[in-house]
Amino acid sequence: MRQYETFELSFTGPEPEGSQAVIGLEAEFACGKDVRRVKGFYAGNGTYIVRFLPLKAGTYTWKVSGLFEAEGSEKADKADKDHHGPVRADGTHFRYADGSWFYPFGTTVYAMMHQDAGLIDRTMKTLSEAPFNKVRLCVFPKHYNYNHNDPDHYAFTKRADGSWDVDHPDFAFWDAFEARLAQLASLGIQADLILFHPYDRWGLDAMPQQDNLTYLDYLLRRFAALPNLWWSLANEYDLSPAKTLADWEEIEEFVASHDPYGHLLSNHNCFKPWDWSRPNVTHISWQSKQLNRVAEMQCVYGKPFINDECRYEGTLPEPWGNMTGEEMTRRFWKIMVQGGYCTHGETFYPGEDEVVWWARGGELRGKSVSRIAFLRNVCETLPGPVEPGQAG
Repeated sequence: MRQYETFELSFTGPEPEGSQAVIGLEAEFACGKDVRRVKGFYAGNGTYIVRFLPLKAGTYTWKVSGLFEAEGSEKADKADKDHHGPVRADGTHFRYADGSWFYPFGTTVYAMMHQDAGLIDRTMKTLSEAPFNKVRLCVFPKHYNYNHNDPDHYAFTKRADGSWDVDHPDFAFWDAFEARLAQLASLGIQADLILFHPYDRWGLDAMPQQDNLTYLDYLLRRFAALPNLWWSLANEYDLSPAKTLADWEEIEEFVASHDPYGHLLSNHNCFKPWDWSRPNVTHISWQSKQLNRVAEMQCVYGKPFINDECRYEGTLPEPWGNMTGEEMTRRFWKIMVQGGYCTHGETFYPGEDEVVWWARGGELRGKSVSRIAFLRNVCETLPGPVEPGQAG
């Protein structure tokens, strides 16, 4: 066991009866006064796993209960220089758990995880050479302009009537997804996981609320102990006709209460901003062209501000997808000198492969990337982050 790195206990047994997503397997990890209860998950092929993320060095005693009974102790060595722990909100900015500053320079590849392995490999290679340390991406596949492909696997299997069976995960999907999350972590990239979105032709956005919570239960059991994750409840939550405001508030509360480690959490809007004053919300994830309101928003909410969608650099006919690289760069600078943060996206008209970065990945073609790299270098050489109103 090592501080800020995922620790696993694995058990072998018969396939669970009934639900394979919500199972009776728990563990308690204790190091002094730090006591955390975590839930285990079924990984398929008779394998059950309990994951834990040690946030401090020291000796932990652990006890597993439920489907399996076991106990023991494990020493968590101090983190090495490449592991900083989960990112936290600190006032109107972000720090890693070890106290070092984190300046989010994000990009958007919504359906990256639902492409063929070759295209994902190309995307990962591009990310390894790009200045981005955060990626917004969806758990569910996305159906929208320039993104019409079906994935190889879905999060769940289907019932005989064609509806999604959330109690029976497709383990090939989850294995592949978490392998790519680990790859992002190895590149020093935070995965801003979009848990729901309205751009859907598969019925995933219209599941009953209890199915939504079952899906989230399994996701949190399996992913919560990974250090490089953020929870984005939705992309453009207010465009989803299947969910009421009460549904979204229940989803927010469920995610926050079932995450033992308190990962960053927000909700992204199209027209109607989320109530970012809510206690579970750690930061503002805004879509807006009102670039001069950054410091105001930070002062009102007292939380970090990210404009996660300020339009995209590209050549699409749609007005949101034809910004110049110079304008994208200007927006990054304007937002960041006010004490906020900005997210990049690229939407050049697709070639014969029909691949657009913002949707599917591939290679970057725009002029803003090298300029954003320069800005990141400037920010990271400062003694600390820009505070709201300082630049004025």
